[in-house]
Amino acid sequence: MSQSHWLKQAMTSAVRGPTKDYRSYFLDLSKQSRLLTMDISQRFFVKVVVFFLSWSHYEGKESEFKDVTCGSLVKLLNTRHNVRLHSHDVKYGSGSGQQSVTGVESADDGNSYWQIRGKPDHPCQRGTAIKCGQAIRFTHMKTGRNLHTHHFTSPLSNNQEVSAFGENGEGDDLDVWTVQCDGILWERNDAVRFKHIGTNVFLSVTGEQYGHPIRGQREVHGMTSPNQHNWWRVMEGVFIQPSQDPLRHDEL
Repeated sequence: MSQSHWLKQAMTSAVRGPTKDYRSYFLDLSKQSRLLTMDISQRFFVKVVVFFLSWSHYEGKESEFKDVTCGSLVKLLNTRHNVRLHSHDVKYGSGSGQQSVTGVESADDGNSYWQIRGKPDHPCQRGTAIKCGQAIRFTHMKTGRNLHTHHFTSPLSNNQEVSAFGENGEGDDLDVWTVQCDGILWERNDAVRFKHIGTNVFLSVTGEQYGHPIRGQREVHGMTSPNQHNWWRVMEGVFIQPSQDPLRHDEL
């Protein structure tokens, strides 16, 4: 079985399979010799999934904990266009040529999971609540690259290109975003904005759609002003409690 086919099967099992089945699947998989033959992004993907699924037996009371926390693995929904932040190992054909970031309508696509992390020089403690105004990174679970933007023009809307950059979770200082929300802490029901520290743009979607090879997916880009196109809400995911125990939610 090819690595790409195996990873596709593994991700389907992780997203849709029964908890006890896919947890044992990945834990067993991490011990197999084939792990040594994977590239960096594939190994990163397996390590992240093993970490979260090894805790998935924990049953918490979701209603008692409402904040978004460091280390959580989440999907982010653009509330204006009803698409989830997504990436995949498909590079832009123009601009930076880095890994593309898009918006997808599907709620169960495994390529839409992002881990919330601290700044490179100031990591946040796993399980601590994210504050409004805090600087964070989003690391794509499957490829290990960080949500990133820079002064390249986006291919469809001519706004600022947003890409996924780095290797095994490490990129550069253009991977850092601040959470803009009301109040003190980022709550899971909040609609929030993400403002890029390095270039002052907001993570946005305005509806432009790609053709082949990612037909129907929406362009994600940076916009200079806050508006209706840059509101985001946390959806499915695995949420880490302050006690450092993960809280299972929805698909995982």
